[in-house]
Amino acid sequence: MAILAVNAGSSSLKFSVYPLSPEGVTSSVLVGNVQGLEPGGSPSLSYSYRERRETKAVSAGLGDPFEESLKELKALLMHLPDLPDIQAVAHRIVHGGSEFKNSTLSSPAVLSQLSELNSLAPLHQPHNLQGVQAFTEAFKGVPQVLCFDTAYHQTLSELERSFAIPQSLSHLGVRKYGFHGLSYQYIISTLQAHSTRAKERVLMAHLGNGASLCASLGMQSIATTMGFSALDGLMMGTRAGTLDAGVILYLLEKGYTHDQLQRLLYQQSGLLGVSGISADMRKLRSQDSDSAKRAIDLFVYRVIRESGAMISCLQGLDVLAFSGGIGEHDALLRETVCAHHSWMGLCIDHHLNQSAVGDEIVKISTPGSSVEVWVIPTDEGKMAAEQARALLNLT
Repeated sequence: MAILAVNAGSSSLKFSVYPLSPEGVTSSVLVGNVQGLEPGGSPSLSYSYRERRETKAVSAGLGDPFEESLKELKALLMHLPDLPDIQAVAHRIVHGGSEFKNSTLSSPAVLSQLSELNSLAPLHQPHNLQGVQAFTEAFKGVPQVLCFDTAYHQTLSELERSFAIPQSLSHLGVRKYGFHGLSYQYIISTLQAHSTRAKERVLMAHLGNGASLCASLGMQSIATTMGFSALDGLMMGTRAGTLDAGVILYLLEKGYTHDQLQRLLYQQSGLLGVSGISADMRKLRSQDSDSAKRAIDLFVYRVIRESGAMISCLQGLDVLAFSGGIGEHDALLRETVCAHHSWMGLCIDHHLNQSAVGDEIVKISTPGSSVEVWVIPTDEGKMAAEQARALLNLT
C-alpha cells in the first residue's frame, strides 16, 4: 500500500508516492509534477520512477487542463509496474486557521470552511482546495486527507500570536498563525534521528520562493517569522516580507486598489521587485549587476536580522538547520549567514558547506562549533503522507 501526496498550485501540481511499511512511511518511489496548468497553458506531466524518467504533453482538448492532467496521472499510477496501490491522497493545505489544528478528512463542509481563508493566502489556498475537489472526483472512494502548514505552530504562546491592535478584532481571527509547518515538522523529526540536540534550542530556516524562520524548543514551535498571512517576515521570491503598514495606507491614498496591492505584495516584490530581474536566486547569482547584488544582499540581511530575534526568543542556540530551495543549494548564503553568527562560537567547515547541494542530509559545522549546523532537504510530501497514515491508521 502507498499514499499519494500532492501539492496543487495555480499553475502546477507536485506529486509523490510513499509506500507504507510496518514502521511507517518510507521514501518516495515516484516523484513528479504537472506544469502549465495556468489559463492558456500547455500542460505537461513529468515523473521519475526507479530508473525511468519521462515527460509527456497532456492533451486537454476542450476539457479542463487540471481534470485532463489528473486522468493522465491516474492512468500512470495504474500502469507503472510494481507501484503499490494508493490507499489515500494527502494534500498540503497552506492555511488551517484557528480551527484546524491537526490533519483531517476532507468533506464539503470542511472545504467550505477553509475557503473562507482564501484571502489570507491567495497564491495558495484557493488552488489547494480546488486540487482537493478535483482529486475527490478523479479518485472516487479514496480518502482525501488535508494536512495544514499552520498546524505545527499551534504551540505558539499567546504573546507570540498576538498583535498590538484592539482585542475586539480577535473574533475576526486576526492573529499570527505561522506557515511552512509541514516542512518544519519534517526538519525537526529528521534532526531527532540525526542529532542529540533536536529537543534543545533549534533554529530552522526554510528559504525558498517562500521563506521563513522557526524557533523550536522541545521540538515545538515557539516563534516564527510568518504571521497572519504568508506575507510577513523574511523577504521572499516575489513577496516583500515585513513591511511598514503605513506604506499600504500611503499607496491607498495614491489610488492603489485592493487587487493592485495584492499583486504588488504577493507577486511583484521580494527578489523580483528589488532586482527587477528575477525571483530565482540562481539567476540573480549569475548576474553581474548592482540590482541583482542589492536584492541578494537584502535577502541575506533579512535572514540575519530575523535570526537574531529567533535566537533571543530561544535564549541561545544549539542547532541551525537550512532547508528549502535556497537554503539547500546556496552555499554562499549559508556561509554568509553563519559568518554573522560566529560571535556565538558557530563555525562551519568550508568544504562540507560547498559540497552540500541539497541531495542528502549533511552536517556542515566543525567539531568545535558551539552550534550544530545542518543542511536538510525538506520533504513536505512525506510529512503529509505520514499524517495521513496516522489519521487513517494505515500500516
